[in-house]
Amino acid sequence: MAENTASPAKPRDQSPRARMLRRARSHTGFLISSAILILVVLIAILAPLAPHDPYKQDLLARTVPPVFLGGSWEHILGTDALGRDFLSRLMYGARISLSIGLVAVAISAVIGTTLGILAGFFGGRVDRVVLFIINVRLALPGILIMLAVVSLFGGSLMTVMIVMGLLLWDRFAVVLRSATRQVRSMEYIAAAEVQGASTLQLLVKDILPNIANHLIVIATVELAHAIILEAALSFLGLGVQPPTPSWGLMISEGKEMLLFDSWLITIPGIALMILVLAINMFGDGLRDITEPEGRN
Repeated sequence: MAENTASPAKPRDQSPRARMLRRARSHTGFLISSAILILVVLIAILAPLAPHDPYKQDLLARTVPPVFLGGSWEHILGTDALGRDFLSRLMYGARISLSIGLVAVAISAVIGTTLGILAGFFGGRVDRVVLFIINVRLALPGILIMLAVVSLFGGSLMTVMIVMGLLLWDRFAVVLRSATRQVRSMEYIAAAEVQGASTLQLLVKDILPNIANHLIVIATVELAHAIILEAALSFLGLGVQPPTPSWGLMISEGKEMLLFDSWLITIPGIALMILVLAINMFGDGLRDITEPEGRN
């Protein structure tokens, strides 16, 4: 009897994009964090549709508790010590936190990515100069510099964004310098050089796309870091200034009522924790999805 030697049919090879989509659909942490971030972004975008004016004070409706603590549906999350609607301020606070975080990360990403790629690609003197700049930055206490600069020039939104952006670039530079050095030694880079590709073409078309996953992951880490720093500065009174809604400022304003109306701190504190946790989970998920070691 003839033996059947036919091999079982193999599944059709998937494209890299299809494999990434498959891994994304099976990554629970990535899906949960993505849903949370989409929700927060929608809340920030729809903040003008908040049920009340976040700046309007009503001293006759001070510290009204949330609905789940026996309050009224007119103020679902209650009111603060000045009678301002807490839900409305929370919605506008999401817009402030995301805006500051995104702008600060964009500034720091441009600075750090530029320095890291130049150091990793050219090496030699350029690398030594960039390493010196990185070491100088790492030797400076970032939070103290932020406190000093913000206290001197005021805690406007623009000041906070710029100061953070100028102080959070070191991680981009360190990681992308190492990643660029690894990509620089690949054979396809040498082949592109032999074919006459210019330095700019090598950096933009060959280097940058192959370190993009590192850039995205570092950006998510720094985004969470920037949001935490903004909340800390606002809590200390050196960040976003009243009456602008900010989650850190809301926590600071509610600390005096901690023993009597603890929800004034609990609600913005939980919102801040969920947002930062979701950003970190999203970054971890991106790393797992885009890293070559995790591909099937």
